Amino acid sequence: MAALGTLGNVPGSQHRRAALAAVLVALATIATCVGTAGAAGAAAGSTELAGGVLVPPGKQVYFGVSDTGNPANFGEFSSAVAKHPAVIESFRSWGADLTGSIERWEIARARPMIHITTADPQTGGEMISLAAIARGVGDSYLIGLNRLFASKHMRAYVRPLGEPNRCLNVYAAYECAGRPREAADSARNYRRAFRRIYVIVHGGGKARVINQRLAEAGLPPLNSTVGGLPKAPVAIVWSPLPSGSPTTKKNLPQNFFPGSKYVDWTGTDFYASYPEWGALTKLYERYPEKPFAITEWGVEAGDDPAFVARLFVWVQRHPRTKMLVYYQDFGSTSSYRIQNYAESLAVLKAQLHTGKFPAYAPGAPHLPPPPPGGVEATPG
Repeated sequence: MAALGTLGNVPGSQHRRAALAAVLVALATIATCVGTAGAAGAAAGSTELAGGVLVPPGKQVYFGVSDTGNPANFGEFSSAVAKHPAVIESFRSWGADLTGSIERWEIARARPMIHITTADPQTGGEMISLAAIARGVGDSYLIGLNRLFASKHMRAYVRPLGEPNRCLNVYAAYECAGRPREAADSARNYRRAFRRIYVIVHGGGKARVINQRLAEAGLPPLNSTVGGLPKAPVAIVWSPLPSGSPTTKKNLPQNFFPGSKYVDWTGTDFYASYPEWGALTKLYERYPEKPFAITEWGVEAGDDPAFVARLFVWVQRHPRTKMLVYYQDFGSTSSYRIQNYAESLAVLKAQLHTGKFPAYAPGAPHLPPPPPGGVEATPG
């Protein structure tokens, strides 16, 4: 990777080609070390549910793509990369009904990741504060999520309140100028809200057991009369920005960490326009006991095959990275649509066919068998 740091004087397209060549050499070198891992990975397949963290076996990595709300986009993306993504990430607002999302997950036959925001999809305003979540005001929604995933036996990743250190999010603790926002959305209340989400969505006990876990997290008891909560086959993903926006000491990711007991995966978002490789590595290394995910990544300001190639080098050199999800956004003219960037698409397509990325995750949602004489929906 040192070679990439010496290319500052190479102009234009020569810079891109030289950077890409350097990264592809590194990829080829690493690939020789990865090829022997397949058999061991297959043997570990039965352990995916161990600990409730849904980690792919062996050296495998789950590749995913964002859900645009149109199943056809999943199919178009799959065709473009000639690979079925194992994960589909849906972005939903607090309290939103998931019926449409579930249908798309079933059509795609992909394991869901659901990102939860407190921003109103119509107005952009805050629907519920972090302090209110921590107090239990939103318990009915969290209980509903728990029962949904448990009743359907649906393995899923739940990513609550991603990028808490991004000033543009309604639940951010700091304004873009660095000033603290209202206390209800402080870093402390973020940690408390996250813990409550973790305990309730995971479930797995009678009400008194859940309340005991909440008390251990420094939180009030359930704000709902329930006999208990089933154990849901979910993994909770904590995903701040690598260094924060704004990048200040108080806005660093560690200030928002809810505690190891309340996080199954750590992760982050990483885009070509903000390639903070040092901060990415520091975040990865800070929590060595957790699997790591690139919960969103993409190219958005022009074709950047060197970035795509370098990201795959980074993933291979950081073996706890077990998932990366491409953010495709909406529409054929979207700046994130990788089909618009031929060189980046070629690199991605080549990497997805190295044998490291399975096409399906165990237990992925799927449509029921068609009725006699009916026609089954075609997977995206």
